[in-house]
Amino acid sequence: MFQSLLLFFYNIFAVCLEGLTLNLGTLNFDLTISLIFKVTNKSKEDYLSIIFKHKDENEQIKPTLIAEMMNISGAAVTDMLKKLSRDGDIKYERYKGINLTKKGEVYARNIVRRHRIWEVFLHDVVGLPWEKIHDEAHKLEHSSSDELIDKLEVILNFPKYDPHGDPIPAKNGVMPKLPKHVPLSHLNAGDKCYVVRVNDFHTEFLNYISEIGIKLNKEIIVEEVRAFDKSLKIKINKFYFDISEKLAEKIFVEIVAS
Repeated sequence: MFQSLLLFFYNIFAVCLEGLTLNLGTLNFDLTISLIFKVTNKSKEDYLSIIFKHKDENEQIKPTLIAEMMNISGAAVTDMLKKLSRDGDIKYERYKGINLTKKGEVYARNIVRRHRIWEVFLHDVVGLPWEKIHDEAHKLEHSSSDELIDKLEVILNFPKYDPHGDPIPAKNGVMPKLPKHVPLSHLNAGDKCYVVRVNDFHTEFLNYISEIGIKLNKEIIVEEVRAFDKSLKIKINKFYFDISEKLAEKIFVEIVAS
């Protein structure tokens, strides 16, 4: 009798353990699928936001620029572009520029909206300097609901531009217009200008221009443009600085009429 009871409970335990193993296996499978989906979705969002933010006047971007900005191989970019094309997010033909479809444009604009609203919050509320907010906002943009972003927008009093000067898409998709601006590298000796926006994807660049006093709305006077390498000598707050053409290309300014 006692042995029969032991056998009975042993069998129940075995069945329960088998069920537990099965459930854990299913859970692991579900977690794996979930993680794969999140990684793939994050990658898609990264690509679409880069295309949206850096397309040229023809609404296009070259694959080489995407590879450079994401620091990955051209082959990896090509594979992802093919997937985005199959999904209907972009128009892509090899060796040609990339265009967002209407679907891709809406998706990308929403990601950019999330990112830039988070940047305003991190800068104005949390108090992070502008050279640190891009990376932090990039982490947050992928895990935020539209409802949360809408609430943040209200709290921040509907900001139109992020701390780097980039326009923030409104909830209805309308983009605020920037004043007419050009890269600082396009100016001539004697030109005076005000900083309208700066590129935000290189922390070292933002660190450096902060050190020499460049920020939004700051006045800059071009003292000299050197013919041999197009480097510039500029004046900020009565101090003079030499900057390269490459650095000047990342600073966008509104020229003051003489």
